[in-house]
Amino acid sequence: MPSKKALIRRPSPRLADGLVTHLQRTPVDVRLALRQWEAYVEALEAHGWETFEVEPEDACPDSVFVEDAVVVFRNVALIARSGARSRRGETTGVEEAVGRLGCSVNWVWEPGTLEGGDVLKIGDTLYVGRGGRTNAEGVRQLRAVFEPLGARVVSVPVAKVLHLKSAVTALPDGTVIGYEPLVDSPSLFPRLLPVPEEAGAHVVLLGGSHLLMAASAPRSAELFADLGFDPVPVDISEFEKLEGCVTCLSVRLRGLYS
Repeated sequence: MPSKKALIRRPSPRLADGLVTHLQRTPVDVRLALRQWEAYVEALEAHGWETFEVEPEDACPDSVFVEDAVVVFRNVALIARSGARSRRGETTGVEEAVGRLGCSVNWVWEPGTLEGGDVLKIGDTLYVGRGGRTNAEGVRQLRAVFEPLGARVVSVPVAKVLHLKSAVTALPDGTVIGYEPLVDSPSLFPRLLPVPEEAGAHVVLLGGSHLLMAASAPRSAELFADLGFDPVPVDISEFEKLEGCVTCLSVRLRGLYS
């Protein structure tokens, strides 16, 4: 049976100072963000996910976006090296956490840069966004670690959004979903289903037909319901102000084996 373990990390008190690249900065309510994060974690746990809280990094405003610090394929973890210098201190606690869960650990080395939000896994295919935070050398190093394990790595140009998974994620059947104005290279995906809202492009597969998604995409939720899925909306408004979405608030470890 696939594992259902998820790494999470509590928001930093400095969350409001997090980086913004493609959005205009707006005030972030840190107390509200903490409540939203707790509700997000509760939604994971309510659908059978065992959560593991990574050691907080209060000095790193963006550390709650824990997905960016690591990519895991089967039992192998690749510790990321952010293209943003201010985020490079976020990996220590994540490295310790994946090690405790039994993963073998690899690292992205200079001059490579890679963030986990740029990696979309669909079966054994890893689509890797190459753009602002992930460079060609980072993609090369990821390929060197995971292709010997049976992964197929596809490099995808990213320019319109922060990360590849800011533009696209995938449904349980492998259909890629995306908000078309923000998808740089739609032809690279075998199947692309357009969604009516930017936030509708982001889903976390909870298991079965359940999709965790942002409450800010009600029309996309209706679309998924019409397709036979069960949307589980959560309010993540404060994280959306920092270009965050439901995927980057956790690292879902489905392929672990004991």
